[in-house]
Amino acid sequence: MNEMTRLAATAIPSLSLQGVGFAHRGQTLLHPVDLRLEGCRRILLMGPNGAGKSLLMRLAHGLLMPTQGQIRWDGRRPRQSMVFQRPVLLKRTALANLTYALAVNGVPRMRRKPLAREALERFGLAALEKRPARVLSGGEQQRLALARAWLTEPEMLFLDEPTSALDPAAIKAVEDAVLDFHARGTRILMSTHDLYQARRLADDVVFLCGGRVLEHSSATDFFTAPATPQAQAFIRGELVW
Repeated sequence: MNEMTRLAATAIPSLSLQGVGFAHRGQTLLHPVDLRLEGCRRILLMGPNGAGKSLLMRLAHGLLMPTQGQIRWDGRRPRQSMVFQRPVLLKRTALANLTYALAVNGVPRMRRKPLAREALERFGLAALEKRPARVLSGGEQQRLALARAWLTEPEMLFLDEPTSALDPAAIKAVEDAVLDFHARGTRILMSTHDLYQARRLADDVVFLCGGRVLEHSSATDFFTAPATPQAQAFIRGELVW
């Protein structure tokens, strides 16, 4: 990270979740969470299926409102983008998906196609610009969603299990993109249940189980000395409830 990028990253507002919980139809899906995310970090949400990772991410991003507690940004709300496990793409070409995103963000018409083509090139999709986005492979769709996010220059990027069901080559392409975002000064909040992926990418780990945040620590501490029996079992590959 160069000096300019480093200085920009330090200006990303911190995100605080204060007693944030979520219930639906009388069932508590996320128990109260106290969590603070700051700096230009790669933070991975980990835990078994149904642990509450996606729910916590949607709450942090603002797609859902908590049923208790508060979510606060220090000073201002930063530029944000989110990429889902199954990308939400328009019934348009790959190029048109990007030019539309630029239009929504107020980019002048004459600049849209050059910027969109630059992003397609960066993410290895230049040859597919005229192809309908919804007929692309799963890995190509994820790269297109990441290219769209790239164009918005997010200060914080939310990634909800973006490599689920992808082949190894597509996983590597997505992980390389995550590292590129981070090198540009973007804070990453990404959910995964893949231990190897977390070891490759994480600066910090937030571990959830049963709708509760049980640990928030550096990746080194989490993998070498997990503090809870649930995390220890998860790392061993044992079933965790």
